[in-house]
Amino acid sequence: MKKTIKLSDKVIIEIRKDIASGKLKKGEKIPAEPELMEYYGVGRSTIREAIKTLSISGILKVQQGSGTFVVSKIKDETLSQRLKRADFEEINTVRSLLEKEIVRLASQHRTDTDLTTIENFLQQRKKAIEEQQQKKCAEADIAFHISIAKASGNQVLSDLYENFSSVMRNFFELRDAADIKHFSNSQHLHEALFEAIKRQDPVKAEQLTTDILDNNY
Repeated sequence: MKKTIKLSDKVIIEIRKDIASGKLKKGEKIPAEPELMEYYGVGRSTIREAIKTLSISGILKVQQGSGTFVVSKIKDETLSQRLKRADFEEINTVRSLLEKEIVRLASQHRTDTDLTTIENFLQQRKKAIEEQQQKKCAEADIAFHISIAKASGNQVLSDLYENFSSVMRNFFELRDAADIKHFSNSQHLHEALFEAIKRQDPVKAEQLTTDILDNNY
């Protein structure tokens, strides 16, 4: 499923650019809502959502009766900060791109030591499900996928995925802490993925990765 950027995010990006370029300076009042709506071609609710987000981040300040003012200069947003704003569809799309390549390479390059490590985290995941330990299951799930990334033999890809895993961890934390059904429902798929990597079957491993992400809702 193709994911388009939200309208409010587009407005946020444009306002940030105007502040970074000096078009909107610290201490200055930004245009009123009707002008912003016309300029960006969006509705009132989109403008208000963008201003609210920028206010929470400390870039803008809304003063009742006076308007909205720039209170902070823009510093380049780090990748980590941007990832925190990513929604579920964006996260799943990136996971799909990374993990399909990872499992393909892992199927070709995994060692016996890699398989032992992957299987160990798979069993930890299963045990956490049986004990209804959502947090432990999330950590075991992430460790399982990271261990596959390390088995790919591509250090850059492995490092990239390990850094991205912080976003996955944040997503799992936002789920209902008492709800472990998402993990339980996909345990058999994770077990099948391990077997495909063990058999060195990249085609099956890629298909199972797709199935896992499709059942991640």
